[in-house]
Amino acid sequence: MADRFIEVSLVKRDVTCTARLLDDRAPITCATVWDALPLSGDVYHAKYARNEIYALFPPFAETEPPLENPTVTPIPGDLCYFAFAGTELGTKSYGYDREVRAGTTLVDLALFYERNNLLLNGDVGWIPGIVWGQVVDGLDAMAEACNDLWRSGAAGETLSFRRA
Repeated sequence: MADRFIEVSLVKRDVTCTARLLDDRAPITCATVWDALPLSGDVYHAKYARNEIYALFPPFAETEPPLENPTVTPIPGDLCYFAFAGTELGTKSYGYDREVRAGTTLVDLALFYERNNLLLNGDVGWIPGIVWGQVVDGLDAMAEACNDLWRSGAAGETLSFRRA
């Protein structure tokens, strides 16, 4: 199979990076995401994982992918996939009290932009993610925009994933 690429963008900040799908390591997850593209949603900056931005989506697969190519220590440029039950995120402490409801499932598509990330949540423990893509171009500009998002706020910003 030929390499497949997507563009990941912070729309308001007009910053885009390109990522290669890791079809050889996470084929089911890559197919799931690829078939659902384009996707975009409100961006959030991580509270616990550290150098991560992400958007939350309703489920877009018939069944969630298995935990293939897992990590709890993502590196700069990793794209990760997480599926959460609403009961895992539906509390005010996470800040999703308007968007997340108990009894639902949410898909979290994340981009890690810097080192020293650890997927450990004080409420539930380790949260392994599926690494399904790796940024191959534009990470420096994206990391700068992510740091600005951290300092200036995410309100009004959109995280977008689309085929390149």
